[in-house]
Amino acid sequence: MHLRIPDLIIKKRNGHELSKEEIDFFIKSICESNNNSVIQESQLGAMLMAIFFRGLNFNESYYITHSMMKSGACFDFQKHRNLVVDKHSTGGVGDKISLPLAPALAACGLKVPMISGRGLGFTGGTLDKLESIPGFQVSCTKEKIESLIDEVGCCIVGQTLELNPADRILYATRDITGTVDCIPLIAGSIVSKKAIEDLDALVLDVKVGRAAFMQNQEEAEKLADYMIQISRKLGLKAGVFLTRHDNPLGKAVGNQIEIIETIECLHGNVRHDLEELITKYGGYLLQRVDKCETMVQGAKIILEKLKNGEALEKFRQMLIGQGVSEKIANDLCNRNYDAVFKQKAKYLSTIRAQTNGYIKSIHALELGLLSSKLGAGRAKAGDEIFYEVGMNILKQVGDKIDLNEPWIEVHHNSEHFDTHFAQKLMNSIEIVDYPVQFESSIIKIIDYA
Repeated sequence: MHLRIPDLIIKKRNGHELSKEEIDFFIKSICESNNNSVIQESQLGAMLMAIFFRGLNFNESYYITHSMMKSGACFDFQKHRNLVVDKHSTGGVGDKISLPLAPALAACGLKVPMISGRGLGFTGGTLDKLESIPGFQVSCTKEKIESLIDEVGCCIVGQTLELNPADRILYATRDITGTVDCIPLIAGSIVSKKAIEDLDALVLDVKVGRAAFMQNQEEAEKLADYMIQISRKLGLKAGVFLTRHDNPLGKAVGNQIEIIETIECLHGNVRHDLEELITKYGGYLLQRVDKCETMVQGAKIILEKLKNGEALEKFRQMLIGQGVSEKIANDLCNRNYDAVFKQKAKYLSTIRAQTNGYIKSIHALELGLLSSKLGAGRAKAGDEIFYEVGMNILKQVGDKIDLNEPWIEVHHNSEHFDTHFAQKLMNSIEIVDYPVQFESSIIKIIDYA
């Protein structure tokens, strides 16, 4: 059968199901488009728009995920069978969970080949945070990643040219054609990146709320359903945690400042919101690869690795393995932060409470947007990031606070902070006159095992 891109566009535009052969042809055409004219940019945009409006069913989603996964190199961790795990999050303000979780899992004897991403807009990127550490290399060859898994047990790296090129091309085009928020394409992008890691188990964090990509639970559950069904067809054990994201995670928002909070976590000083997610994600993965009987038991094991220094040592080894000098790695892990982060923000501004009471909420989206505008994030790919910019949240939801008491410190380089940003931060905290209890971030765990 002779396949043509225009015919595929028309078929999907008219709401018909694409076959495996047609989807394989589409993905192959994308990856070969630099060498010949099989598919034009306008045709790629038209196909994505047709998919956006007409959708993909589960079979089509599986086909496109499988084809994307096979578009480049894949790992083979057969010698580490029943040990290879990973975690993915849809992203959030202050979301640094991956940074302590990967070494904690490695300290349990698991293997974590974490392929991560950069931030865009108000969500901080794991790679950007790590690159704030002098010398840290996120670009690693497939062979380097394999040696890090053998020798350290974990790595956190970026997507290379040889890994899943189809996803890289599709995502870049979705970003400029207004088709990013298409659930089947989101599911395919996420699962295909993780499937190339040859995992035994995967935990997926889908955030829901005013600072999340998914604004309502119904849409989040639909995304979870797609990802789990695709994962199962690929032979991958996957579970989804739906988590609330109205308030920032942890006390730090930024890059260097989130690395500092990560080190504190690895010294056992873990804020309760971070502890809940780090330990339960880790506990889930330990349980799925039969290293413990229950998620609760696994969570206790993860917390012990954070408390006893074993996770910290794995993090130190990972830093050195990914290009950081032994001196800088040791200084960082020994909390000698000034010796590591020599570039400082020009100004430190403190925002104070405007009334007495209890903190009911801290608007994570507002903090994320302001942090990005101050230079901690990027509005578009390629924007420069100022690693020294960030926010240190002194209080948390549920805390009692007094009039004029400081609740957030902002490290920034803006001479016009008071004019443009201070009032927005003052308005981002909600204080009530009655006690507020800590609420679990976990809404629901979806697992079809």
